[in-house]
Amino acid sequence: MSEALRPTRVQVDLAAVRHNVGVLKPADAELMAVVKADAYGHGDVEVARAAVQGGATWLGVALVEEGLRLRGAGVETPILVLSEFPPGSEPAALAAGLTPTVYSDEGVRALAAAASGRRVGVHVKVDTGMHRVGVWPPGRTASFVDDVAAAGLMPEGVFTHLARSEEDAATTREQLAVFLRAAEDVRAAGHGLRLLHAANTAATILHPAAHLDLVRPGIGIYGVLPGPGVGADLGLRPALSWRSRVTFVKRLAAGERLSYGHRYRLERDAWVATVPVGYADGYPRPLSSRADVLIGGRRCRVAGTVTMDQLMVDCADREPRVGDDVMLLGAQNDEEITADELGVLAGTIGYEIVTRIGGRVPREYLR
Repeated sequence: MSEALRPTRVQVDLAAVRHNVGVLKPADAELMAVVKADAYGHGDVEVARAAVQGGATWLGVALVEEGLRLRGAGVETPILVLSEFPPGSEPAALAAGLTPTVYSDEGVRALAAAASGRRVGVHVKVDTGMHRVGVWPPGRTASFVDDVAAAGLMPEGVFTHLARSEEDAATTREQLAVFLRAAEDVRAAGHGLRLLHAANTAATILHPAAHLDLVRPGIGIYGVLPGPGVGADLGLRPALSWRSRVTFVKRLAAGERLSYGHRYRLERDAWVATVPVGYADGYPRPLSSRADVLIGGRRCRVAGTVTMDQLMVDCADREPRVGDDVMLLGAQNDEEITADELGVLAGTIGYEIVTRIGGRVPREYLR
C-alpha cells in the first residue's frame, strides 16, 4: 500500500540529527554515526544522510544487510560492519565496499579468501571486558594483527566496546588502559593504524580520553540520553516523535472497568478515548495503566491493557474529540513524553522504546 490510512505516524526531525552530530563530534576526532537497527527505529537511509551532513565521516551498522541497504540507496560514506561478516556474505559485502571487522581466525581466513589478493582494509575488534565478541585476551591482539597482515589484509583500525561508560568511570578507565596497551603492542610490531576507537555515546560525553581518533555515538545522535542525566546539559534534541489521533470517544460511569482483564477501574465518571496504536506497533504492553499520552497538552493515563492495535486513554473530566492529536512520544505544548520516561515505566531503556517501533508505523521526515 503506497498510502498509509491509519492516523498513526512517527516523525523524524533530521535537523535534530544534524544538530546532535555537531554537538557530539569532538574537535580532534572523527565521528562514526551508528545507524544499525534501521537507525534505532528512525530510518537508516535518511538518518545516515543527515548524519553525514552534520559532520559524520563514518557510518556503523550491525549487519551486512544494513550496509547493503545504505549502498543501494546511494550512500557512499565509509561503512563499518561492527561484527564479522557471516560466512558466505563476504563477496557481496566487499563488492559493496563495506569495511569488515575481524576478531577470529576463521573470520580472517574467510575474508582473505573472498578478497582474492586485494588489499582490503579491516578493523580488528578487541575484547577488553565486554565479553561479547573480540580478540581475547587483549594481549593476543598484536599477534592477531600479524596474522591479519600475513593473510594479505590491511589493518586499518583497532577498536573495542565499553561496557559501563554511562555509569562507572573506574571500569571505563580500566578498559581503555587495556585497549591502549594492546594498540601500542600492535604499533610496536610495525603495523600502522589509522584509527583507534572506543567511545560510544556515554564515553563521548563523559570520557574525553576515550575520543582517540574516532568516536562512535549511537543513541546520542537521536537525542536520547545514554544513561540517567548523562549529557542532559548538552542540548541534544530528540529526533523522533510518535503521534496518533483519537478515533472514538465515550463517557463512562465510575466503577466501569476497561480493556482485557478489566484491570483498570474508573474511580469517577470519565471521558475515555480510543487511540489506534498497540503492541503490534511496538508500544510496550507493560505500559498498560502506567504511561501517559498527551492530548491537548495535558497528560492522560493509558487506561487498562494495551491491546494489539489499540489502546484506551482516561481523559478524566476533559472531553476529547474524534480527530484530536495524541502524542505518544514527544512534545505537545509545554509537556513532553520522553523515551527515557517510557523506558523506565516499561522496565527497559529508551533505546528499546524507539528501536522497537514497528515497520507498520510510517516514518515522516522533517528536513
